[in-house]
Amino acid sequence: MKAVATDFWNKHSRQYLEMALKHEPREMPDELDGYGQRTGDCGDTVEIFLTIKDNKILQAGFRAQGCMNTNACCNTLVHLIEGLSVEDAWQTTPEDVADYLETLPSDHFHCAELTIGALYLALNNYQERRKAL
Repeated sequence: MKAVATDFWNKHSRQYLEMALKHEPREMPDELDGYGQRTGDCGDTVEIFLTIKDNKILQAGFRAQGCMNTNACCNTLVHLIEGLSVEDAWQTTPEDVADYLETLPSDHFHCAELTIGALYLALNNYQERRKAL
């Protein structure tokens, strides 16, 4: 049992470990400008919350029900998109998330895809809300 635990810590990058184990509250902001939710084939669910001002993402939050890999991807997404313009956030890909984490297991790449899919839904929701004004 000890070897398995040691292997986990040694086989992952610092970025992966920080993002996977980070559990700061990232709940829905008071002023919600964009919302997206996706559930993957694996059963994990990701909700993304965006606060946007002057076309810039001021705050991104999430709620995730799933594995450690999904949590790592969600935390990474928040790290990557806060401060970006909406247009630049649309350019964020699952590969960007996996590249940042460095050691996301290849059989869990779908966690990055799930997270980015929820982001795209949130960005689309923001744009639809703006059209309605």
